[in-house]
Order: sequence, then structure tokens, then C-alpha cells
Amino acid sequence: MLVRNIMPSIRVSKYLNDRTYFLTFTVKDWLYIFDVYERRRILIKTLQYCIENKQLRVLTFVIMLNHMHLIIQSPDVAGFIRDFKKQTSFELAKNLRIHNPELAIMFEDEKANTASGRRLIFQN
Repeated sequence: MLVRNIMPSIRVSKYLNDRTYFLTFTVKDWLYIFDVYERRRILIKTLQYCIENKQLRVLTFVIMLNHMHLIIQSPDVAGFIRDFKKQTSFELAKNLRIHNPELAIMFEDEKANTASGRRLIFQN
């Protein structure tokens, strides 16, 4: 289960890729999925990995019930967005399939499911 293959470079200019950014990641259809501790932990573990391995600097972040805000610095912000959405979507989908299969169905992307078996967690 991955996000759509729309590169974030459309929104993050390659000439401004190493700046400080305020980001918001929103759950598809604004559904509340971060009301469970383990799902919030998935986001935090992915951030920790990016800090340790991808030169990400997180100035601050907050996780709400259906979205998260971050202020970050990175030499490759577009790459961070792509990798973060891909990894967290995969892990969140896995968690939902195990613990809330009825909720996981709500995240299916009809066209993507028929073509490649992919699902969508984050909105673009």
C-alpha cells in the first residue's frame, strides 16, 4: 500500500529544496486514524529514521487526529516528502488491515487497486 506516484517536486522547487518548510500531511477524507497510539508511533519512528539517516532536521511537529504539521529543514525536502509519505502510508495501511479492516477499506483507491494493488492514505 503506497501513495500515488505524484512527485512532491511540483510543490517544492528544485532551486528551493534545501530551505525551511512548514508541511501539513492530511489523511484521505480527513478520517481520524491517529486516535490510536501505535499509528502515531509509526509517524514518529519514520521521522526518527529520517533524522538519523537522511539529514532531516525537525524544528517542531504536532500530530492531530487526522493530520500532522511539521517545520523541517533538509538538504532534500522533496525527497523527504516522497519517502515519508511512501513509508508511513505502507505502515499505516498494514496497521489498519490488521486492527481495523473495516476502516482500511475506506482508504482504497479504486483505479490504483485495479491496476497495481496500491492504496492511498495521504491526500495530495
